Order: sequence, then structure tokens, then C-alpha cells
Amino acid sequence: MRLLFRVGLILLLLFNAWMSPVLAETIEETQILQVIRSHPKDILDSLIAYQQEQDFAKIESKVKVVRSVTENPRSLIAQSPKQGGMFSQKTIVEFSDFQCPFCAKAHTTLDVFVKGHPEIQVVYKHLPLVQIHDQAMPAAKAAWAAGKQGKFWDYHDQLFANQEHLGDPLYETIAQDLHLDLDQFNHDRASKSAIAAIEADLKWADQLGATGTPFYVLVGPKDTQLLTGASLKDLEATIEQV
Repeated sequence: MRLLFRVGLILLLLFNAWMSPVLAETIEETQILQVIRSHPKDILDSLIAYQQEQDFAKIESKVKVVRSVTENPRSLIAQSPKQGGMFSQKTIVEFSDFQCPFCAKAHTTLDVFVKGHPEIQVVYKHLPLVQIHDQAMPAAKAAWAAGKQGKFWDYHDQLFANQEHLGDPLYETIAQDLHLDLDQFNHDRASKSAIAAIEADLKWADQLGATGTPFYVLVGPKDTQLLTGASLKDLEATIEQV
């Protein structure tokens, strides 16, 4: 235990040294290297144990969140756009990115599912992958703004239909085609409320362990299931289980 404590202290000092060049000057490099060279296995074991502990904590947290969603689906659904069976006991919550090519394909799949299962409620959540899609956030804000005027799903469909042309000209063109109040639309998509709504969805995505899109949460009276990039067959099979 004393060795593990020493190893942990050394690792903490290394991290702090990396964060602060001034602190780095106060640590004797030879002492650190000596500990690392003398006890490489102990250091590796400590790092592995730490990572496993972190992974377990994440899994445990996700299980609690999934259980809470099963018990209270409205907490997840909140004010997000919905379509289909509004009083259904089963709900599909889709986390999506308007610039993601896989989400565009999933849009077609989900559209077929909705037409075949009008009794199932479908909810949209924003998960813009801003690290790789520069128009994901602007498109999400535009769709949210359209939703403020009751046109979210129409706007949503047009964004996916014109995914290769995402940008301000397209956002305003769609708004005009849908006869939105343009002043209100532009005000809403630039508002703090738009950011807050999308960030709330991102928080849910993080709690549920979503790392990519499309990501689905299938909620029913018996259970909640999580799916990534699901096919029509996967959706139909899983919705039966919840």
C-alpha cells in the first residue's frame, strides 16, 4: 500500500508538472525516473486499476440513468419534438446530427418505421458532433428555431434532404419555404435558449453513454434499451422487448 501511495503521488506530481512548467522545475527528474524504472509493473497495475475503477463508475452511472428513464420517460422526453403515438407506452428517442451521413440514412429508416408503427411515439434529441461536423450545431439551432414556430419536423426533413448544402443560405431558404417568420427564426436560432436546449440534449447523451450518431433510446413499460446505428430490423425487434 505504501508503494502504491508513492506511485500515485509520483503520477500526481507528473500530471501537475505537465500542467505547470514552474512546478516541473521543482521536481527532480532523476527521482521520478528512478521510481518508474524500479517499479514499472506497480505503476502499470495502478494505472490499469484506476482505469477499471473509472470504467465501472461510468457503467454504474449509466445503469442508474437508464433505470430512471424506464421509471419516468417524461424526464428524458421533456420538451423535445415528438411525433407518432403521443399516448403510447413505448417511445423511441433518437439522438441525431444533421450533418452525419449515417443519420441521413437512419432518417429514411426511421421514417419507414414511423409509417409502419404509427402507434409508437418518436422523439428527437440533438447530438451535434461539433468536433467533426462544422454545420452540426448551426443546423441544430436552425431546426430548434423552426420548432418554436411549430415546424420542427418539416424543417428536420428538409435538412436531411439537403445535407450536402448545409449553411446559412439553406437555413434561410428552408425557413422561407415553410413560411416562417424570418425575423423570429433568426432571433431564435441565435438565442441562448437554443444553446441551452441543445446542451440539455448533450447532457442526456453523455449520461447515457452515447459516443456517436445515430443513437437510440427505446423506452417501454418493462425496460429501456440502447442502440447505436440501428437498422429497421433492430428497431422492430428491440421495441418488442421493451
